Amino acid sequence: MLADSRLNAFSDIRYLLNSFVSPIHYAANLPRTMFNGMYERFNSRNTLMLENQRLKQEMFVQNSNLLLMEQLKQENSRLRNLLGSPFIRDEKKMVTEVMAVDSAPYTHQVMIDKGSVDGVYEGQPVISDKGIVGQINYVGAHNSRVLLLTDANNAIPVQAVRNDIRVIASGKGHLDMMQLEHIPTNTDLKVGDLLVTSGLGQRYPEGYPVGYISKIDNDNKRPFASIDIETTVEFDKLRYLLLVWPTGNELAPKEMSDGE
Repeated sequence: MLADSRLNAFSDIRYLLNSFVSPIHYAANLPRTMFNGMYERFNSRNTLMLENQRLKQEMFVQNSNLLLMEQLKQENSRLRNLLGSPFIRDEKKMVTEVMAVDSAPYTHQVMIDKGSVDGVYEGQPVISDKGIVGQINYVGAHNSRVLLLTDANNAIPVQAVRNDIRVIASGKGHLDMMQLEHIPTNTDLKVGDLLVTSGLGQRYPEGYPVGYISKIDNDNKRPFASIDIETTVEFDKLRYLLLVWPTGNELAPKEMSDGE
């Protein structure tokens, strides 16, 4: 019985000590517990931020790939339109791509990726799926320069499809616009008339679209009308073009004039 009483006394003392020490132990461990919790939360937040950054990068790459795919689709569409144009006939032709655009005021020229090694020659006509673009005015070995119809120094013989009236259309230095000058006011031309190449001058083959008459200014005080033309080609959207070797063209090199 004496032993039991002693054991009970020790148990009571141990209980009292545990009751006293537990809060101290909890308080001592509290900073470490809080630190561990904060570390876990910080680590989770950092992991989420890294994952978010990775996902953003993946989305950026995927979006750029989608943009590239869309660009390729548009390029393929332009090439199909160019090669399937109803204006393309039996002359020898070659696809070329615009490399650079001359941005000088009133000077409308572009550089293309074909040159003398490809048989390109000065004065050669250049077309698109919409009609006449211009002519070659400089030839390098691997590139050439195209003088666009809208250049202020360019002119082209045209005729009205409606009645075959032949006139000269010249550039105004404004994209998508040309003009007819020195046209008598009584000339039978109307707004909406389609003008095509007449074939005169042996520079451009006959029948390719140039533009539509968009405005006629008849001033009774002047003997001539001022006539504006809206070109069929959108010169601010040039990308792929066609070089043409007209059959029987005396301006073309002999080996290229008869086609292949």
